[in-house]
This record gives sequence, structure tokens and C-alpha cells, in this order.
Amino acid sequence: MQASAGTGIDDSCVAKYVALKSKRAAKFLTFKIEADQVVVDTEGAPAATYDDFVAALPENDCRYAVYDHEWTADDGCKKNKIAFMSWSPDTSKIRTKMVYASSKDSFKRALDGIQVEIQATDYSEADLSVMNSKCGA
Repeated sequence: MQASAGTGIDDSCVAKYVALKSKRAAKFLTFKIEADQVVVDTEGAPAATYDDFVAALPENDCRYAVYDHEWTADDGCKKNKIAFMSWSPDTSKIRTKMVYASSKDSFKRALDGIQVEIQATDYSEADLSVMNSKCGA
């Protein structure tokens, strides 16, 4: 599978995402581009917190990430949405940011069922309040 002209997608990316989405096998996944291929970087345990998710985002390097956001609505119903985050900190290398930006849309398309997209360039843009507002929590 190809994410862009030069970036492939490791089969485990989609398999891990499907397990997160359908079996709740993980709370979050982060992905990195390594040797011209998107690969799974970290996998958050089902009991992981949002703080664990943000802590998995490197300070000076780009990542794609998926987070299974759950909350209780005002009427008491439990809800969840799967959010895709494009993490591209200002401190990362320009070339790296370009590679991640050019591969993002096709990688995201490979992950069927993404409901929300967040683009973050620093930790304030990855805050739980941003996730809540994007998901309608």
C-alpha cells in the first residue's frame, strides 16, 4: 500500500488500527515514517489516558496518531469518536514536515472510519480541550 509517491504503508498499521477501532485493543496508536514507509511507532494500552497519548508525541519529530476519544454526553450516554492527529512540531526538520504533509491524506484514507482530524504543531494544539471541542464532547 502506498501513502504517497515514495512512502509505503506497512500492513501492521492498518491491522493495528482495525484492532483499535473494532476490538478496542489499544487506546491510541502513533505512526512514524521510517525508510520510506509508515510504520507503527507506539501503541497505548486500552487503559491509557489522554496524558499518555500526548506523552507519546515526540517534542522535535513528526508523527501521525490515532486516538479513541470517549466521553459521557450531557444526557449520560457514553460516546466515542476516532480522531486522527497530524503532529508536526515547529521544532522538527523542514524536510520531515514536508514528507509527513505530502503523505498524510493517502495514509489517512487507508484508515477507514476516521471521524475527526486535528493538526497540531505544539502541545497546546494537542490539549484535551482541543480534542473535546473537535469531537463535540
